[in-house]
Amino acid sequence: MNYIISIDQSTSSTKAMLFDEQCHVVARTNVDHKQYYPQTGWVEHDAEEIYQNMIEAIRNLTPALSKGEGDSSPSLGRLGEVSLAITNQRETALVWNKVTGQPIAHAVVWQDTRGAELCRELRSLGYAKRVFDKSGLLIDPNFSASGVKWLLDNVEGAREQAQKGELLMGTIETWLIWKLTDGKVHATDYTNASRTMLFNIHTMDWDDDLLQLFNIPRNMMPEVKPCDAVYGETTCEGVFSSPIQIAGVLGDSHGALVGQMCFKPGSGKVTYGTGSSVMVNIGEKPKAAPQGLVTSVGFSAFGKVYYGFEGNIYSTGATLKWIADQLQLVGHPAEMEALATSVADNGGVYIVPAFSGLGAPWWQSNVKGAVFGLTFATTKAHFLRAALESIAYQIKDLIDVMSRATGGHLNEICADGGPTKNQFLMQFQADMLDTPVMCTEVDDASALGAAIMNGFARGQWKSFDEVTRFRTVTKVYQPQPNPKKETLYQGWRDAVNQLIK
Repeated sequence: MNYIISIDQSTSSTKAMLFDEQCHVVARTNVDHKQYYPQTGWVEHDAEEIYQNMIEAIRNLTPALSKGEGDSSPSLGRLGEVSLAITNQRETALVWNKVTGQPIAHAVVWQDTRGAELCRELRSLGYAKRVFDKSGLLIDPNFSASGVKWLLDNVEGAREQAQKGELLMGTIETWLIWKLTDGKVHATDYTNASRTMLFNIHTMDWDDDLLQLFNIPRNMMPEVKPCDAVYGETTCEGVFSSPIQIAGVLGDSHGALVGQMCFKPGSGKVTYGTGSSVMVNIGEKPKAAPQGLVTSVGFSAFGKVYYGFEGNIYSTGATLKWIADQLQLVGHPAEMEALATSVADNGGVYIVPAFSGLGAPWWQSNVKGAVFGLTFATTKAHFLRAALESIAYQIKDLIDVMSRATGGHLNEICADGGPTKNQFLMQFQADMLDTPVMCTEVDDASALGAAIMNGFARGQWKSFDEVTRFRTVTKVYQPQPNPKKETLYQGWRDAVNQLIK
């Protein structure tokens, strides 16, 4: 029996999941990491903490994976019997010294808006079309380039070190691979590269014009590989007595596209995480995305590259976490459903969770979050219901644009992520979209997608059809008639329009 450890390094935590050859989850563990907010609009992570948390998650996954397993335990520490796959929060970027191995500063998280002024300046100078045509992306601080430039320009001595070839950059999976291989491998995959604003999705290489635009030396950039490649070997800091392969790497939203088996053009998924990603497979040719969306590499496998239209929402699960952790209205987001369904409707309350600005299709990085419609009749239940509804409204914003771009109504939406456990949210989502929402057996489809790419890389599975049979739908939410649907959605649009005037 071969096993795959799939690392899902997300914005809030690092998960380690153990998959068997039938893509069943054998065991899982999770380690949270700290969020840093040094200034308004800044969001940072400690990359060293994330790496150590990953090692801890692997070490705690199962006693069978610990060093020195006995003869009676599965011999998982030998090359070929266990391997490591990685999926990760995208766009979050860091810069480190390749000699000392130390980051020059905390990682700049994808939610961070410190690059907003630079992005506005570049747009005003007329660079938007050039960046869009080459990278498929809009000029926005959500993507990695502006954060990396900020680090080089503002960390003392960084620009000089970069010019001397002493610094490396990467998104989180690049850092983890570099650390796992003791600095031998500096690499990323096509999907993560396509989210940096520095990668040309037509030539499938770093673009010299874009690197020059952001003044980032090419010698800092990692090698770019397909998702289904073998990246190197590691003992995971001695967890394994012999090196295991690192194989199968892709960004979390792309991992979910694969994990939901969206291998055919026109199939799509919604990932409900800290933020949310709506992505539709558009086939083997990159097409210009409609207004409000971007084009990225969806995934690459078996020598081919598949592209996707995508829209990203900054705050969905993060909104629920904010309500629990910051406002302390509930002890845990899981408690919200019972309270939200204790009232008949939102009582006219709308929450626009623009904590880090508004993402697709609005792309308004300077907007702040707001609450509309509060009255003396408003209760905590109304507030919680409005928070859950805000997720469904934001998804609908994107699905409507995407449906028009792909030529019609989507037949179904595959959903994954922690918030899919909230039955009210999933049913409300299906009602708002008038489309069935399908939830699958694996909550974390991103981890499954990385495991599938790992199997492709090692020759365990040789076609998409071989893994499609592993997909298990646990529940389908069929849309129900809701006479208030149009009124509710118009209330949301009115709230957003008050912010983006």
